[in-house]
This record gives sequence, structure tokens and C-alpha cells, in this order.
Amino acid sequence: MHLARLWRPLGKSEDSAPTNVQCRLCSHFCNIAPDHTGICGVRKNINGKLFTLVFDKVAAANLDPVEKKPLYHFLPGTNTFSFGTVGCNLSCSFCQNYSLSTTPRLTGCITGQLTKPEHIIELALESGAESIAYTYSEPTIFFELMAETAALAIKHGLKNIMVSNGFQSPECLAELKDLIHACNIDLKAASESFYHTICGAHIRPVLQNLKTIRKMGWWLEVTTLVIPEENDNKEELTTIARFINEELGSDTPWHISRFYPTYKMQNHFPTPLETLEQAADIGKKAGLHYVYIGNVQGHNGRDTHCPECGHTVIPRKGYTAAKGDYSTCPTCKAKIAGIWSTHDSR
Repeated sequence: MHLARLWRPLGKSEDSAPTNVQCRLCSHFCNIAPDHTGICGVRKNINGKLFTLVFDKVAAANLDPVEKKPLYHFLPGTNTFSFGTVGCNLSCSFCQNYSLSTTPRLTGCITGQLTKPEHIIELALESGAESIAYTYSEPTIFFELMAETAALAIKHGLKNIMVSNGFQSPECLAELKDLIHACNIDLKAASESFYHTICGAHIRPVLQNLKTIRKMGWWLEVTTLVIPEENDNKEELTTIARFINEELGSDTPWHISRFYPTYKMQNHFPTPLETLEQAADIGKKAGLHYVYIGNVQGHNGRDTHCPECGHTVIPRKGYTAAKGDYSTCPTCKAKIAGIWSTHDSR
């Protein structure tokens, strides 16, 4: 176990017994009693102090194309060393990585291979990756491991990527400000009812964090998994698209991803291609320059087009793209938003 960061004791016991603590890592702000964990299942109150149970346990690690995160405008054509631990601070009924996210909460079991930040850096450098991605489960819940690894990564010339549900606390984002270079944040819906009922969370912190991330200067891309009969109506998709355009900027890429039945939503059907294409049209009409259709084999909705002349600037096959500098359209010389080199500023 490793002493956690971002928490505070809640009062003092008259008989010196351990007290509750408040976790300040995400927007649940869990009040945790002694010998109990927070909602994530991986931060535990032991004798009145909060410990992280996953600082040294990596449950999944792979070398991935950066496009798989998905990030389409950040170092295209490069690989990122990706890893995650068990646990999550949300409880989405459609979770695609539920075997990782739900295990601590449902069983109390903390699984993973023993490791340390230095070893993760070694593996990343040996693999030839140009970045490290904190992903698979929710990286907020392994904040301490992410923060120490990210600091070491920067010293070794590696960029840091966070793939997240965006439910951090303001304190957490502030701590990560100078450590993360790019992120993809899930904006799961436009309604509080969806977040509360289906995800066990609230939408307001996510919307505020997206705006904060934009101000901090991280490269930001947004993903929405479109689920039939849940968040696929025109009004909701229009609200999401307008929020991205008005609050995050028209150059913010929006990834519209196809849902497949999984976890507690086995009774839903896959998202019709027509719905995804309709969502893409909504995004473009709202003013977004870069709208992508994902999780659909063989669809050209993954290509990057110049927002001025429509020229295909970055063609993609699956999750592969050619490495290169795509900062300007070769046809009309218009600027293409993104981070195209490890030497680029944020």
C-alpha cells in the first residue's frame, strides 16, 4: 500500500480511534470510514489515513497506436505505451472494460502485476513509444502512479496522454496541469439523468473540467458513445455538439463512437450507422471542424479533412495513419489544428 494524496481527515476522535477521511481526488468527494474504500474500490481508510491500493499494480499494458485512444490530432502515426489498473469512480452500465473497472468494487480484489514508475518508463522507452497513455480503466483513481510516472516520462522526453471520464476534482486537475500533454475525455451524454442513472455520477463536474482542460492548454479531444434509445436523439446530440463548439472551440475533435451490446446493456442493439452519420452531420452543422465516426469497420469517417477545402489531409485505415507533419493542408494551405511533433508546444 502507498499513502494517497489529495485527502483530508474529518475531525478528531476523543478516544483516539481512527476517524473518517474525505477523498479529494474526484468529484464524488467520498466520506470514507475506517477500513472502508471509496466508490472506486481502490482508496482505503486505514487507521484514519487514506491509502491507494493500486500504486504498484498494473492490470493491463500494451503498445497501442495513438489513434486507438482515440487521438487523431496528436502525434499521428506514433505508438503510445498504454497501461491501467483495476478500479473506476463511475459505474457505467455499458462499460467496455468492466472486468478491470468493477473488480475492486464488487469483489474487493486488487489484481495486477507488481511494478513501479521507473519500470514503466523503461518499458515505454524500449518499445519505441513516443508517449505514455493512462487508460483502460479510469486513470483518476490511480492518480499517484500516473503523476509519478508522468513526471519521469517528461524527464525522458516522453509525452503523457490521459483517457478519462472527466470526473476529476479541481484539485486533481491542478496537480496534473504540468504533467499531461493530451487527453481524450468522454462526454457521455448531455443530461444529468443519464449520468446519474446510467453512470452513477453527475454531468456538471465533467462539463466544468472540460472547460478547465481547454484553459490549461492540454490538447483535447472528446468522445461520445452513442447508445440507441439512451443518448441518440437529435436534441441531445445537438446539445453536445454546441457545447463542444461554443465552450471548447471549433477545432476540438469530436469522436462519435458506435455502441455494441456489453455488460449490463446486453438487451440494446448496436448503434445504426445512420444514427452515427446523422450525429456527424449535427456536429458539422454546429460548427465543428473535425468530426469522426469510430468503432465502424471500413468507414471513411475516420479520415481528417481540411475544414476549408475538404481535402483529405490524413487518411486512416483502421487505427493506422502515416506519421507526419499535418499542420497545413497541402491543397489550400489552411491550418490544421493539432500537435504534430514532440517538439510542438501544447
